[in-house]
Amino acid sequence: MPKAEDILNREIARVNLHLPASRPTLGELLNENEPRVRLRDGSYHYFKRSELEYLLSLLDRGEEERLRIPIVLEISTLYRGYFRVRGRIEVKVMDKILGTYDILEEKAEELYPRYLLPKIRKALPTTTTYAFITE
Repeated sequence: MPKAEDILNREIARVNLHLPASRPTLGELLNENEPRVRLRDGSYHYFKRSELEYLLSLLDRGEEERLRIPIVLEISTLYRGYFRVRGRIEVKVMDKILGTYDILEEKAEELYPRYLLPKIRKALPTTTTYAFITE
């Protein structure tokens, strides 16, 4: 008989089938005619070019080669009421959209209140995705 933890892990994996198999950089996607990424379930997710260009406008020169798309918004069992974003460039993008960016503070990851999710998803509907994780 499977353990409850095994069942939960299988269910989380099933819920996360919408995640990309790999995350290309913004620079790579901007060079494609039809920017898209293959998902774990085998289907494709397409990105709006205007959204990719908006992201480019938020970055300094050269950062487009380090920003992985889609930006993953982690919903965790550990941080109720918050979501997490990992990656220096990814956090910078979130902070700029939210109006909290501080040039003197470079963070590798950040927790944000969940009530900010609609603002992020409205600004970046095709270049962000949710990941559900257990910790």
